[in-house]
Amino acid sequence: MQVEFILLVLSLLFFASIFTDKIGYKFGVPALLLFLAVGMLFGPDGIGRLIGSEGGGSILNVGSAQAIGTIALCIILFSGGLDTKLSDIRPVMIPGLTLATLGVLFTMLITGVIIYFVFGWMQSVASISIAVALLMASTMSSTDSASVFSILRTNSIGLKHNLRPLLELESGANDPMAYVLTTTMIGIVTAVTNQVTALSIVQDIVIQLVMGAVMGFIFGKVIVSIMRKADLGNESLYPIMVLTACIFIFSATYYLKGNTYLAVYIGGLVIGNSKFTRKRQTRNFFDGLTWLSQLVIFLVLGLMVRPHELFQLKVLLPCLIISVVMIFISRPISVFLCLLPFKQFKSKDKLLLSWVGLKGAVPIIFAIMCEANNVPHADLIFNIVFLCTIISLIAQGTSLSTVAKKLNLATPPVELKKLTHFDIDLPEEMESSATEIEVKEEMLAHGNLLKNIIFPDKTLVIMVRRGEDFFVPTGNSKLEVGDQLLVITDNDAMLAAQYREETEEEESKHWGMQLINNTWDFAKQKWNQLIHPKK
Repeated sequence: MQVEFILLVLSLLFFASIFTDKIGYKFGVPALLLFLAVGMLFGPDGIGRLIGSEGGGSILNVGSAQAIGTIALCIILFSGGLDTKLSDIRPVMIPGLTLATLGVLFTMLITGVIIYFVFGWMQSVASISIAVALLMASTMSSTDSASVFSILRTNSIGLKHNLRPLLELESGANDPMAYVLTTTMIGIVTAVTNQVTALSIVQDIVIQLVMGAVMGFIFGKVIVSIMRKADLGNESLYPIMVLTACIFIFSATYYLKGNTYLAVYIGGLVIGNSKFTRKRQTRNFFDGLTWLSQLVIFLVLGLMVRPHELFQLKVLLPCLIISVVMIFISRPISVFLCLLPFKQFKSKDKLLLSWVGLKGAVPIIFAIMCEANNVPHADLIFNIVFLCTIISLIAQGTSLSTVAKKLNLATPPVELKKLTHFDIDLPEEMESSATEIEVKEEMLAHGNLLKNIIFPDKTLVIMVRRGEDFFVPTGNSKLEVGDQLLVITDNDAMLAAQYREETEEEESKHWGMQLINNTWDFAKQKWNQLIHPKK
């Protein structure tokens, strides 16, 4: 195929995927699931049949899909560490790490044993060994942070009792543990001899985790030191330097026999909680890069899957059973066992954590690893893992906000309106936040001067935009309806609450007026029918 044609197809894919994010916000569907649907549209059973290999094969081969998924997952985990504040996760550090390690192990063991008995009961469908069953379970043993927080953001809810930082830590740190279990089980399943012992397995897991954590910490500290001393002439190179550091940590840790995914997460955590030049610019750069990586992963996965294989009996029936097992048995048991020593978490907290066991791109990437390593029943593993992920996103993802509200654990998040009419960037060290507020008619009820408008304490209006003109206001500046105010505040919660109340009041007036108008139109119609009856 010509390069121009490939670029045209890729651009159409990205356009379609980007605009599906808007649909996800509107209907509460995880945006990543819609990205996946776009990939499937261009996959081997869709448009890919026209532009792929002969016979309707996938545009990508297994090796390319694994390489793309590995790089994208590396960036996602590094960005997750970069955005995680130690001050937020410190109160939940021990329970979070417990869920990320023992929780993953318990989930894998419970699910694997049940999978083995399920296929033993369904011998006519497929017969798999206990090792293959545990391998299948290990690929699905972690949770997906991108899916969880995409849904929470879409539904505009927060969580009580430090549950959000706990989920943030668990979902960011449990992928390395799932990776260790998956690679270990792949080694066992594909071993030529039976010389693999339980002791060697435990040693390998411990060495990978310890080396990954140590290398991530050391490399992170070294890179921060280099960035502080570096005096780059082009400020745009600082985010590029951090991206280079992410790739270096991943590749160097691989050759030092450490867990690469844990290393990049720890490295991102160290760098993100240190001071360096252009830190906020770097975070914004990685925010966009992370979304690009997530989009690429789900597009690639959609391009790999063959939907006609998903609805075969040997895939669909065990997949439904395994999904029910993971949602209602293995995940809740793992959560309750891991949090048993921690009395600060009540039963409601544990129930919500049990429900937030969403799967994402990681299990399917691990399933692709099985295909790349020629694991027995690799196609069956990929199809079941893929379908289980879809079921998890639909069943748990669409009901997450409802469950949180039913358990009385949902809170309105402290979110200020993002800047759209102003372009400023506050230093990372500042605790203040910048937002913009549009002047409404109600705000001018006590006068049209800036000093007549009531703002929370520690809040300052520093710029006004009127049309295409800007000016710095004083207390005696006259405001007009439609003016955009650039506001700096140290009191995010109060300003967000005030903005939310004004928005709700405006919406209620809008709907109230619409109801009045509809009632008036209905009354006029009935009156006309009464005065002028049809013959």
